[in-house]
Amino acid sequence: MKISKGKWLLILGTALVIIDQIIKVLVKTNMAIGEHFSVLGDWFQILFIENEGMAFGMKFGGMFGKFLLTAFRLFLFGFLCWWITGLVRKGYCTGKDKNGEKVYIQVPTGVLIGLTLITAGALGNIIDCMAYGQIFSESTRMSVAQFGGSYAPVMFGKVVDMFYFPLIDTYWPDWMPFTGGRPFRFFEPVFNFADSCVTVGAAYLILFQYRFFMTESK
Repeated sequence: MKISKGKWLLILGTALVIIDQIIKVLVKTNMAIGEHFSVLGDWFQILFIENEGMAFGMKFGGMFGKFLLTAFRLFLFGFLCWWITGLVRKGYCTGKDKNGEKVYIQVPTGVLIGLTLITAGALGNIIDCMAYGQIFSESTRMSVAQFGGSYAPVMFGKVVDMFYFPLIDTYWPDWMPFTGGRPFRFFEPVFNFADSCVTVGAAYLILFQYRFFMTESK
């Protein structure tokens, strides 16, 4: 039985969200905050932290900022679902050529996949914010979270991060102004699978599908 493009994208998005949530639940229910172990030497580690704000550990305006960020994620997720559904149903969009004439542009499969990656990543972190505070006890440096607890209201749950790639861990040369002698670590932010989906999807669209968006916006 032939599966439509829309169903394939739904399967892909669902699979990505499931993978993201399995990783997060395993980490949250088996590790305390700050606990870590090596996957590939010192270069790739699983380090459990919880992110109260944006991706890669960035924060945004306290509790009110957290509310706005979760609301924005919900809006973004809804918009992306609407956009992808429209592109799949029509199979094309309109734009203008270099002469200003209206043209019909077939939607590349790569564009749909890239948008699906971003959508799945957004949903993965939305689930953390919306549900984790209601279904888990709080993770601390001394205790591991358990199912059945409650540590935060809806929309204020913390996002679980765990992937850590300190590829370079050294010090700035002493002769450098301002930073001389200080620690230098790359890549320092800790992130999760959902963040990776958003980053990979966005990078792919920018690097390989930019012509589609440029033509569509003319």
